[in-house]
Amino acid sequence: MSGLSVPTVHLGLRDWDHLVPLMTGLVRVPGFEVRIEARDSTPDVLAEPGLDGGETSFSRYVQARAAGDDRLVGLPAFVMRGFRHRCALVRTDSPLRSFEQLAGARVGLTGWPDSGNTWTRALIRAAGVDLADVTWRVGPLAAGETDKRRLGDRPLPANVSAMKAGESLTGELAAGRLDVILTPFMPPEFFTPDSRFRHLLDDHPAAERAYWSATGFVPGIHLVTLKKEVVEAHPELPATLLAALEQSKRHWLGRRRLLTDTTPWLLHSLTESATVFGDDWMPYGTVRNAAMTAAFCEELHAQGVWPDPIDPAVVLPEAFPEPFPEPSAAAATSAA
Repeated sequence: MSGLSVPTVHLGLRDWDHLVPLMTGLVRVPGFEVRIEARDSTPDVLAEPGLDGGETSFSRYVQARAAGDDRLVGLPAFVMRGFRHRCALVRTDSPLRSFEQLAGARVGLTGWPDSGNTWTRALIRAAGVDLADVTWRVGPLAAGETDKRRLGDRPLPANVSAMKAGESLTGELAAGRLDVILTPFMPPEFFTPDSRFRHLLDDHPAAERAYWSATGFVPGIHLVTLKKEVVEAHPELPATLLAALEQSKRHWLGRRRLLTDTTPWLLHSLTESATVFGDDWMPYGTVRNAAMTAAFCEELHAQGVWPDPIDPAVVLPEAFPEPFPEPSAAAATSAA
């Protein structure tokens, strides 16, 4: 951190649209000058001396906390979260159409300990498939991607192996050497009429709505963290930054609801989302993310990503004022 009178906070975040008001200075953090570097991928906050905090993998953060590593302080602001039913892809000619059918399948994924893939494997487990009955291969979605720790730092199960150099998930799936791939991001050709791939589930939105009804949450993937020494120097920063992140999200939603012509069916999607989820499908706050955090801790242990049960209380130990006040009609109009 730097600055004589107003401390400067340097954060590394991907440019999620709900962060843009904060990134552009439209939303301010009282008492601090926040400078955000837009990143193409999730930064390793601890490895970068120039960062005071940033976007962090939920899985890697939870594992560090479980190991007693408190060098990062997590804010209950999950800037990346989403259902995982949509993340399973097959070839268009595949007979597979459900997670229940994946026993004995050859499944490729973009990273073994990754948060999103952990949530997707949880769906496979919930469908009654033993993860030990699946042959897992870990590698890049497309050939040439090298900027990721895909295997983690812990021993892998015997049925998990890394792809060879030059291989990719899309290439192996197209060639028929994989039956399914799990990916948080769709390959470019998925958006073309002649794509070789489709979703495993014929109606993933219906499955996702059912998941919401059963669990009450949308899975968290990445959260915002701050370095411990920064928090110790400025103990008011976490709560102040969290409030600004909430304000940024609220402003973004107001603008999105006003300017719906950016995507042909955005208005329908926003209306349906409000009907299903209420005013906020991605709530911030420790209490409102407690069930999701506990479920994730349980999955990391059940899947063997972490060897011991994880106490959810160690994950987000900081107390923050909540719930955040619902925006008034005047505030919503102002945001728009």
